[in-house]
Amino acid sequence: MKKIAVNFLILTIAIVATIALKAQGNDPLLITIGNEKITKSEFEKVFRKNNSKGNPSDQKAAADYLELFVNYKLKVKEACEIGMDTASTFVAELQGYKKQLSTPYLVDKEVTDKLMHEVYDRMKKDVHAAHILFKCPSDALPKDTLEAYNKAMTVRIHLIKGEDFAKAARENSDDPSAKENGGDLGYFSAMQMVYPFESAAFNAKVGEVSMPTRTKFGYHLIKKLDERKDPGEVTTAHIMVKIAKDAKPEDSTKAAQKVAELVQKLKDGGNFEELAKQYSDDGGSSKNGGVLPAFKTGRMVPEFEAAAFNLKNKGDISDPVRTSYGWHIIKLISRKDIGSYDEMQTELKASIGKDSRSEVSKSSMIAKIKKEYNFKQDTKTRDEFFAVSDSSLINGKWTSDKAEKLTKTMFTLGDKQFTQKDFATYIVAHQTARKNTTPQAIVNGMYESYVSESAMTYEENRLDVKYPEFKDLMQEYKDGILLFDLTDKKVWSKAVKDTVGMKEYYEKNKIKYQWGERVQATIYNCSSEEMTGKVRELIKKKTLSNDSILAIINTTSQLNLSIKEGKYSKGDNQFVDSIKWQKGLSPNVVSGKSFVFVDVKEKLAATGKTLEEAKGLVTADYQAALEKEWIATLRAKFPFTVDRNVLATIK
Repeated sequence: MKKIAVNFLILTIAIVATIALKAQGNDPLLITIGNEKITKSEFEKVFRKNNSKGNPSDQKAAADYLELFVNYKLKVKEACEIGMDTASTFVAELQGYKKQLSTPYLVDKEVTDKLMHEVYDRMKKDVHAAHILFKCPSDALPKDTLEAYNKAMTVRIHLIKGEDFAKAARENSDDPSAKENGGDLGYFSAMQMVYPFESAAFNAKVGEVSMPTRTKFGYHLIKKLDERKDPGEVTTAHIMVKIAKDAKPEDSTKAAQKVAELVQKLKDGGNFEELAKQYSDDGGSSKNGGVLPAFKTGRMVPEFEAAAFNLKNKGDISDPVRTSYGWHIIKLISRKDIGSYDEMQTELKASIGKDSRSEVSKSSMIAKIKKEYNFKQDTKTRDEFFAVSDSSLINGKWTSDKAEKLTKTMFTLGDKQFTQKDFATYIVAHQTARKNTTPQAIVNGMYESYVSESAMTYEENRLDVKYPEFKDLMQEYKDGILLFDLTDKKVWSKAVKDTVGMKEYYEKNKIKYQWGERVQATIYNCSSEEMTGKVRELIKKKTLSNDSILAIINTTSQLNLSIKEGKYSKGDNQFVDSIKWQKGLSPNVVSGKSFVFVDVKEKLAATGKTLEEAKGLVTADYQAALEKEWIATLRAKFPFTVDRNVLATIK
């Protein structure tokens, strides 16, 4: 019986050993650096990523890259050993990158996708709407919120009964522009208004007055006046004749006369761009021939926009258009329709990320996080803050010692507890002075924000566990920052600052830095063949400096002659390269409409470069020498092994 048991134990050990060897065979160890073990698959992944244009089965490429990879790992190991990975500046920089990289993981992709399609569908249309605003801050007291809502409902009842919308807007709207435009916002498309306003306008029927719509500005009554197909994007140029708001009648008359004269010049064949440069009062665009940035509906004043979009063909020019800025003559440069959904996906995603509708995706994600990690809360612990909150919270000067006796757990996420003490710290860090509110309202709002931010942070801190690709990416960033900072310290900046070391390196290696044969020469570039004759005659006098020759020749035009002097090697100048390097004046060389000749003063023999002349090359070479020396030191400091047999299997 004992013999059977021993045999069974031996068999079991053999099986385990076989499984272990098989597992190691599937992903064998390739490199060992101290306690760090790097498998074949880990190296292969990095090698293939950085050798995408080469032949991944090339053994020499793999061997060469392994040397670079080992150097990279040794540098990172050195950075960690001297504590660079724990420095506050490094931690802050890495955390900043983590925030950026985690963004795609912290949104509800399904909701975001629906929002992108919604935006794209709405971008195909323009809505013409008017509104009446009843101002009410998002953190207003409940009684003030109710008052604004009731006021909006009262006005809506009058509108439903037939009261003129523009009249009601002038009398009731808190939007200052309503006094002039009667609440008319003109045409607009998606992403041009805050999301709740946009949705109410797009979802309403033409002629319909919405129920009070809440935005961060207050309550809005929105009347949809029209809907049309989006006309796309236009690029235009304009000639503007400015009229000041307080212009006198005679000034307005002069402006009208000027516009009429410009129209006549255009009819007589005048060039639009040149007239814009010469006469337009829009300093920003006149220098570019009047060309304005491309725009869509809702970006310009209504009169300008209407005239621009009414132009049908490239090059069409409008009649004079009067706006609040003055007169405009508009030319259509180009028109571009909305692209396909696939073409616009990147733009749509970026736009949503900057828009208030991103909160929809964020809220959905927070709800999912709460569900996944079994969120539980005790709202009584929140209410206990009401008793310790006073006017100091309204003034943004509340202190956590007021809540020193509050220590209970407020809510839990997964295995983490969030206490009243944590919340008190959050309040102190995020409080600001506020108006028209109560301590209770502030506590409620800050608690909701605290829960949401805690949920997102909790998920963010688990991304490297849930998503291996995120963990790998963060490791790349971490190593990359450490590598950059340490190499800058040991090589790049050191080479620039170490002037003594660089001079010593130059003295030891000055044979490497040589000038080839050169010529000391002056290049004369003339506007005509006749001009070269005049210049040659002046040079032969040998009493005039180049400055004097320029003054004589360029009396009628600064374009008659230009002169360059210097020392030239082969390849430095096409004209010097094209002549024989012999002392004296060369024949003319024709270059387009210019005529060039060279005065060779002296042919210079090959000679060594001074440190100043070779500084760029010397700096680069000195940096390379410093890095080579540094790597040798690292390889001696951190012994490592490479299994060459495993390396040979990388195909």
